[in-house]
Amino acid sequence: MTIESASPEETSDLVLVVDLDGTLIRSDLLWESIFAVLGRRPWVLLMIPFWWLGGRAALKGRMAELYAPVPESLPYRPEVLDYCRAAAANGRRLVLASASPLPWVQAVADFLGIFQGVLATEGDRNLKGAAKLEAIQDRLEGSPFAYIGDSPADKPIWQASEEALGAGLGRRARRSLVSQHRHRELSSPARRGMPAWLSALRLRQWAKNGLLLVPLILAHEFSDGARAGGVALSFLLFCAVASAGYILNDLLDFESDRAHPKKRERPIASGELGIGHAVALLGAILLGALAVTLAWAPKGLLLMLVAYMGTTLSYSVFFKRVLLLDVLVLASLYTLRILAGGVAGAVAVSPWLLAFSAFFFLSLALVKRHAELIQARDQALPRNRRRDYQVEDIPMIETVGVSSGLVSVLVLCLFISSSDVSRLYATPEILWLICPAMLYWVMRIWFLARRGLLDDDPVLFATRDARSYVVAVLALAIIVAAAW
Repeated sequence: MTIESASPEETSDLVLVVDLDGTLIRSDLLWESIFAVLGRRPWVLLMIPFWWLGGRAALKGRMAELYAPVPESLPYRPEVLDYCRAAAANGRRLVLASASPLPWVQAVADFLGIFQGVLATEGDRNLKGAAKLEAIQDRLEGSPFAYIGDSPADKPIWQASEEALGAGLGRRARRSLVSQHRHRELSSPARRGMPAWLSALRLRQWAKNGLLLVPLILAHEFSDGARAGGVALSFLLFCAVASAGYILNDLLDFESDRAHPKKRERPIASGELGIGHAVALLGAILLGALAVTLAWAPKGLLLMLVAYMGTTLSYSVFFKRVLLLDVLVLASLYTLRILAGGVAGAVAVSPWLLAFSAFFFLSLALVKRHAELIQARDQALPRNRRRDYQVEDIPMIETVGVSSGLVSVLVLCLFISSSDVSRLYATPEILWLICPAMLYWVMRIWFLARRGLLDDDPVLFATRDARSYVVAVLALAIIVAAAW
């Protein structure tokens, strides 16, 4: 039987029973509750396995005590929501039936205002599959009904319904749906599929791992094949671990992302990438990176990767919410990349380079916070609960950030005037030309930030900014000229 598109304008006397997780919304509230709570109370992770031993209903009851969804920001499926609203307008009775805890389901029903009844998990009864069917039949007293679902677990409900409808179906669920005598799949916009997975990896952010090359270039050892190969491997491993860190960050930040005009389109926040799939992707990346590191990378690089991932985890869970410590940790992540490049290439990292990177990347971390606050001020956005900054802090952030950027240029000047530079460069005086170029770039970034013209990440801005490329090429040319 061919799957047809269902028209929301059709009229019917059948009671319309609608599933919540994966059907009316793209996401799953249990998964969302776990990561929302972990973002505020990481210790809950230790308790979840014990709660799970009591059954899924017991786990959901515990999570319902700790978390309340925000119905207005949930990623609703427009095709399902439109169908339900049209059915309600035509006088049909609608029931929202879900395996999620009753407080969550009731909150969604109250917000939408189109459902005349709610069925949900209560006590020790997990309302899924056959249990949900029994609850529906008890509530409707045997009356015929239509059901919209998305999961293979909905098969017995589809079998008992007079009309089986599906939305957001995977392959197994679609096979279950098409086996019914009356079945239809609600038409839906094309899913992003693989692009959603790739978007979650934040491939553009991999440009930051180019810092791993810096120690090798500055040590003039980039022509050594063995050293270059080690750095190339470290680059790939850091790209993988960085992507894992971004996925974790998005899992913990999905609530605040949904309140942001741009970040709400991220795959996890928008529901295009299910949280369960994101967790599986996160685990696969980390296990793959660990296996490659143990097999081919030097032990020192493994320590650097562990330090990087540990710092990323602590930032996502804790430091992101702490005033000033968040930008210091962000700056340290850049410096860790430089240190890792030195370990991978077996070259010493100069204290001058570490001092420069500390101040330079602190300035960039502060300009990122500055851009976020400027955007929040200009667009009257709600305060981000995962940040400890206020719009009133903008002048102070400007002062510290600009000062840090200027100090980084000062460190560069001191390095050029030191005795260390003469050992590496035939004509070190030429290096002084880098200083005005760096001064120009740092000041321009802050001018753009103050005018509200800078994206919230200055490094990504630089990767698509023509003037930044000019400065980078000019600096590289100056280094080459000074060396030869």
